[in-house]
Amino acid sequence: MLFYLSLVAFLSLLVMLTYRYRAFIVPHLPERVKSLFPKLHNYAPISTFADQVGLGLSSNDFDIEANIRSGDSRTGLDEAGTQEVLEIMRRERVNFDQARLIRQNRILARNGIDPSGMPLDSKAITRL
Repeated sequence: MLFYLSLVAFLSLLVMLTYRYRAFIVPHLPERVKSLFPKLHNYAPISTFADQVGLGLSSNDFDIEANIRSGDSRTGLDEAGTQEVLEIMRRERVNFDQARLIRQNRILARNGIDPSGMPLDSKAITRL
C-alpha cells in the first residue's frame, strides 16, 4: 500500500514539474511528439523587440521600432504582458492599442480602481 502511495505521489510531482517547466521542455521534444499536441506549437516565447514588432505589438502611440532604431540593449517587452495582449487581440479582435487599454483596465479593476483612475473603495478620500 505504501509503495503505491509513493508511486502516485512521485508521478503527481513529475506531472506538476513538467507542467511548470513546459516552456523549457517543449522546444526539446521531437517533432512527432509535438504533432500529437497541436497546442504546443502556439507556445513560443517572444525574445526581441524585432520579434514583437513582427507580431504586431507596435503602433504610433507605442513605437517599439524606435527602440530598435536607437539600438536599445534590452531584450524586449515583458513576456507575460505580451502574451496577455496577444491573447486579447486574438480573442476580442482588436488592435494593439485597444488590447493594451483592455489589459490596463483589467489591472486597474483588480486593484480596485475604475477606468477613470478613481478608487472604487467607498472609504477612499478623493478630495481635501
